[in-house]
Amino acid sequence: MHAALHMLAAVLVGALLSLQPSMNAMLARAVGSAYGASAISIGVAFASILLVVAVIGAGRVTVGTLTAVPWWIYLAGVVGTIFVASGVVIAPVTGALVFFVCIVTGQMLGSLIADHVGAFGLAVREINSMRVFGITLVCLGAIIVTRW
Repeated sequence: MHAALHMLAAVLVGALLSLQPSMNAMLARAVGSAYGASAISIGVAFASILLVVAVIGAGRVTVGTLTAVPWWIYLAGVVGTIFVASGVVIAPVTGALVFFVCIVTGQMLGSLIADHVGAFGLAVREINSMRVFGITLVCLGAIIVTRW
């Protein structure tokens, strides 16, 4: 049941996430800049997580722990910025559904490779025919929602 609750939580987060590009696009229209809206959105996210850290704690954030990881690990923040900014720019053109179907397709392809090689400490889960079949279905879904 533990995994099922986490999966449900992920679905709920996904549903919330589907609203973000449209909300940020509305903000972009108001401020006249997709990137300005992205900066505001990320600023609000930063303030929000600071509040969470203040209440729950930050763990072992020290100079030692921060310097112990490779420098490129911090590029994860850049990935978040790219996602937010691309949503503001792309979703108004494609619509939310096509944007997210394409995002999910890319996530699944990237995840397939990450699992296969055990990237970033993940357990190795080799590519097999059922995984490829599942991703093929997602890719077909992406094609279907963009064409019809």
